[in-house]
Amino acid sequence: MTILVTGGAGFIGSNFVHHCLGQSDEAVVNLDALTYAGNLGNLARWAGDPRHVFVKGDIGDRALVDQLLQTHQPRAVINFAAESHVDRSIHGPADFIQTNVVGTFHLLEAVRAYWMGLAADASGLTPPSQSHFRFLHVSTDEVYGSLSPTDPPFTETKAFEPNSPYSASKAASDHLVRAWHHTYGLPVLTTNCSNNYGPYHFPEKLIPLVIHNALAGKPLPIYGDGQQIRDWLYVQDHCSAIACVLQSGVPGETYNIGGWNEKPNLDVVNTICQLLDQMRPRSDGLSYATQITYVTDRPGHDRRYAIDARKIERELGWRPAESFETGIRKTIAWYLDNADWVANVTSGAYRQWVDQHYG
Repeated sequence: MTILVTGGAGFIGSNFVHHCLGQSDEAVVNLDALTYAGNLGNLARWAGDPRHVFVKGDIGDRALVDQLLQTHQPRAVINFAAESHVDRSIHGPADFIQTNVVGTFHLLEAVRAYWMGLAADASGLTPPSQSHFRFLHVSTDEVYGSLSPTDPPFTETKAFEPNSPYSASKAASDHLVRAWHHTYGLPVLTTNCSNNYGPYHFPEKLIPLVIHNALAGKPLPIYGDGQQIRDWLYVQDHCSAIACVLQSGVPGETYNIGGWNEKPNLDVVNTICQLLDQMRPRSDGLSYATQITYVTDRPGHDRRYAIDARKIERELGWRPAESFETGIRKTIAWYLDNADWVANVTSGAYRQWVDQHYG
């Protein structure tokens, strides 16, 4: 059988492709628009493997998605495709509405048409049955809004209160997915995760940016007082959770995925500095923490996110394997061992290569 993964050259998507291809013989069709955060270098391990079919394209391209669905007859579609950086959404929200809202709508319509046609399929392939097909939509805890220090963590029944253009666009896409299930019967699953970290993370988010800037001798920017709290989830734990939801989740249900690792941003940065001091000491003997610089806080910066992940543990038996301490050490080790990857994704040469080979 085959699954279609959208956004599979990005951070979480590429880690999920690694997870799938490393766990089974099932083929993966990988549709990605290769924006700045999509990188085929993330998938170099599978170059030449016939189980990995890469297609450059947009989830909003209905004709292309229709073609891929009919050609490959996937048993599931997993939607990672999204614009995902809050800062970018503040300065340019239009792309977020186009991809995360309009793009998800077009993808849902293509998938609905495919799903409805499964029972009448007359191709030479053996298609999945309608009852076994799944559409899994990957979303974020940011749709729930912000918590105070004393509020309980987000549960799946928490009302949506998005505060940034990014989180509003993801909330809208979550609502569309829910509506396509309740109106049309499409067998959907939705996951809302906490902050991910790990290999192949484009260095604009906090953890990879701090590692990259620290090694480059640049300032380590801390928004405001640095006491914004996030729940940190190692990306490979996230991938195992998504696979678990795909396998055993109940259509129409939402599952929160968290790491049970609430940390203030400043603590995260100090931990990275301490580990780098051990693993790659500065030549002058000073701590990387001397590079910490406080900057003006982000507009509308949510104070705290925290995921209650008891439902997925109770109903599906999933728990994260990594603590923050084990996961962050693995992450730093990966970046130290893959300096060429970082240099590549932050250079203009990679974009030129994409344009030359994929237009």
